[in-house]
Amino acid sequence: MSIHPDLLTILACPKCKGALTVVDAEAGLACPPCAVVYPVRDDIPIMLVEEAVARADWDAGKSSVKDDAAK
Repeated sequence: MSIHPDLLTILACPKCKGALTVVDAEAGLACPPCAVVYPVRDDIPIMLVEEAVARADWDAGKSSVKDDAAK
């Protein structure tokens, strides 16, 4: 299942209220101004600031904040 285009028009970054873009085959929603990615788990966007992954970390393969805690 994919993220419905209508949903993307109403979703916004919870931190800056900016527009989001789909990344990595709908695995996340990126906020360019905040340089973070909100993960999508089980087709549900996790729109919590504390669950956001820094874009640099996301690009390095870390898909959750728990990836850092496990190390």
